[in-house]
Amino acid sequence: MQSKYKGILFIVISAFSFACMNIFVRMSGDLPVIQKAFFRNLIAFFVAYGIILKNRDAVVLPKGKVWFDLTARSFFGTVGIFANFYAVDHLVVSDASMLNKLSPFFVILFSYVLLKERMKFFQVLCVLMAFIGTLFVIKPGVAGMPFVPSIVGLSSGICAGIAYTYVRKLGLSGVTGSFIVLFFSGFSCVVSLPFIVANFAPMTFMQTFILIMAGISAAGGQFFITMAYTHAPAKEISIYDYSQIIFATGLSFFVLGQVPDLWSFIGYGIIIGASLIMFLYNRKAYSAEINI
Repeated sequence: MQSKYKGILFIVISAFSFACMNIFVRMSGDLPVIQKAFFRNLIAFFVAYGIILKNRDAVVLPKGKVWFDLTARSFFGTVGIFANFYAVDHLVVSDASMLNKLSPFFVILFSYVLLKERMKFFQVLCVLMAFIGTLFVIKPGVAGMPFVPSIVGLSSGICAGIAYTYVRKLGLSGVTGSFIVLFFSGFSCVVSLPFIVANFAPMTFMQTFILIMAGISAAGGQFFITMAYTHAPAKEISIYDYSQIIFATGLSFFVLGQVPDLWSFIGYGIIIGASLIMFLYNRKAYSAEINI
């Protein structure tokens, strides 16, 4: 039980860190999205490399088809970050955070496609419920709503879902988490570099500092979420990851003066409700497996 409470604490700290990352990205001002993402990934690269050195892990290069999975994870993860940062720049931060937090539902869908893991009817209903909640956040057809950034924000959740599915596939193949993060961060930096060289926007000292803080926050989020899942199974603590929406809403109000509309709050409630139902269902199934 003590380990479970530590897992909850770590995942809440991770959620707060990722909420801070989004706030810092928005605060960094009118800079190219890819330039912002480069700083976030560059710091994550050095953090992952530092963890490997600290733990004295031997870097064992994967073989064969695993490289395709690594590249696919990195590609979709990179596109997902670009899309999330674009949404953060053009939407209320809490709306962008919620659209990105749809990734667990897309993991279910793409696990069926990529890993041939059977989808249960109950899971399908939860995915449909989450999609209905998404419509309240995006508000298609409502005059004055930024529809394109909303769709881009939704695509960030889709890409993250695909990326996390490949992470699961890589884990089943024996690839370590630190190497996955290292490869992904390095891949993202290399992909971003040509765009930055061609379209670099000069930054003030404050913008540079804010982006460094965004990178540190992202690295902290990754570190603590890894710690969380080493202390407790996802079925026990994953729902607490949605505390990021509470942090994002509060921080965006106090720091940026943003307030989501009523429809967004309804959407948040539906999506979090779908997550809670799935969480309770998975927890019950997990308890039943243990008691067999």
